[in-house]
Amino acid sequence: MLRFASPLLAAALLLCGPGILTAQSLPRPSHVVVVVEENHSYSEIINSPQAPFINTLASQGALFTSSYAVAHPSQPNYLALFSGSTQGITNDSCPHTFSGSNLAHQVLAAKKTFRAYSEGLPSAGSEVCVSGKYVRKHAPWTDFSNLPSAVNQPLTSFPTNYANLPTVSFVNPNLLNDMHDGTIQQADSWLQAKLLGYVHWAKANNSLLIITWDEDDSSASNRIPTIFVGPMVKPGKYGQKITHYNVLRTLEAMYGLGYLGHASNVLTITNVWQ
Repeated sequence: MLRFASPLLAAALLLCGPGILTAQSLPRPSHVVVVVEENHSYSEIINSPQAPFINTLASQGALFTSSYAVAHPSQPNYLALFSGSTQGITNDSCPHTFSGSNLAHQVLAAKKTFRAYSEGLPSAGSEVCVSGKYVRKHAPWTDFSNLPSAVNQPLTSFPTNYANLPTVSFVNPNLLNDMHDGTIQQADSWLQAKLLGYVHWAKANNSLLIITWDEDDSSASNRIPTIFVGPMVKPGKYGQKITHYNVLRTLEAMYGLGYLGHASNVLTITNVWQ
């Protein structure tokens, strides 16, 4: 008969048996896809008839009801989510070059894979600031000198066989399809066309989709929607306050990476997992 030195330890082991998450445990998805939409507040998207696909995802996954961007305008928010810092940027100017660590650098250093797929990027590794409806200000991985140019790919390179996705990837719609220049309905339809297949596949393949917004339209104190969808997610609405830094920290924690910049000063999201 197995004996334990402490009844409390025995109880803890029984409660935390195989497949049971403790308070500090996190899943490790085989793949994570992150999509950042543009310039809309929580109330403009959630329950909007113009966004049926996004609201379906919100009902199937974790919807954060107190999620906030960290700045205005767009560019510092992308940098915050990607590197744990706005890098001192307070506008949408281009180009910039930074040498510090970032999520892609961390993932690659951990012998995992990272790619970003940008709609309208004229060629792999391009550093152009504007090309049609593509803008570099929404592609922070382009600004870091410690990343190989191969991480920066056009959307046409997004795998049709999702098993070939990198460990972590960003999908970057162009200005017409990210709600910046186009409508909510246009962006919602684009997301459904591009990522519905991944959402279905992810359910059976331990993979996660994150959809968030860079900032609001300055109407709601920068409150934005953030949604996690995947088989490891416990569906529901979650009211703790989070920012881009919490999302970054959670991605880092999933893969046992260090915490960059302001991500080290916030909490990992631990209460949404099955």
